[in-house]
Amino acid sequence: MDLRKLKTLIDLVSESNVSELEITEAEGKVRIVKGGGAMVQSMPAPQAMVPAPAPAPVAAAAPVAAAPVEAPAGHIVKSPMVGTFYRSSSPGAKPFIELGSAIKEGETVCIIEAMKILNEIEADKSGTITKIYCENGQAVEYGQPLFEIE
Repeated sequence: MDLRKLKTLIDLVSESNVSELEITEAEGKVRIVKGGGAMVQSMPAPQAMVPAPAPAPVAAAAPVAAAPVEAPAGHIVKSPMVGTFYRSSSPGAKPFIELGSAIKEGETVCIIEAMKILNEIEADKSGTITKIYCENGQAVEYGQPLFEIE
């Protein structure tokens, strides 16, 4: 199982009410148990005479570096979860906001899809959208900048 997928699963378990998740794939079996911190156990799947390669430990995973971002002049709206970023409610619909849009606190600015659930993200400050950091359909990480509001 690739480390990106493993990190996404850990983040999803830690942000949800799920206390335990177990997934079995051809490369092995992963079990994530939520406690004080996420615990990950990895066990090789049973195979005929050929041992599965051990997955790299989670601690050794290098953080995914985001593209360099200029120092923001205004307030940054960050992603509250891992998922897929969408600017509108459906593919043909008008985007919730555009560059230069005036928004109010609590207004929906985008949708992040996580585990087939569409989560509306609301502005946490009133102002004007001065920068949009993500493209429609782009995968986003927890804490990744989405918009800049001035």
